[in-house]
Amino acid sequence: MKAHELYTAADPALVTQMLDWFRDHDRNVYKSAVSTLAQSRKLRLVFIQKKPLAEQYAWILKTLRNRQSDTIGEHLLQAWFMAGNQPMLAKFCNVMGIAHDGKGSVTGDLPAEIDAARLDQAVDSLVGEFDPKLVALYLHVFNLQTAGGWDSLTGKLAADPRLALA
Repeated sequence: MKAHELYTAADPALVTQMLDWFRDHDRNVYKSAVSTLAQSRKLRLVFIQKKPLAEQYAWILKTLRNRQSDTIGEHLLQAWFMAGNQPMLAKFCNVMGIAHDGKGSVTGDLPAEIDAARLDQAVDSLVGEFDPKLVALYLHVFNLQTAGGWDSLTGKLAADPRLALA
């Protein structure tokens, strides 16, 4: 799935959670993202900023669901997971045996193959500790990190009902 498809399929509450996190922890990223999205729609930033927060979020989500917003959408998801969900990323990397910096940021190359048995163990562990919808969204974003994704992860995302996005 591409980023715009993830935003279309994901629970809007997760997107709200992401936007709230950026507003609370990295307001510059939030403002930059809104500015970029506004420019892509040929709107002035102030037009979006004057809207009530709920309307801003609805407009942002609607815009992120457009194919032309794939790049900014993927960057937002990556930044949110890397900065706002480090314990989940670190746990995934630990179970999968992927070298990381202790915060879930991969050091070195990503694996060429993902072991299905380790993946099953990682999913069981993550779903037991974190919101399954958040886990599903993260795994979809992780699967974007290699062209075409990993076959075992793509299969797991399609087959495991706990990993439904909405």
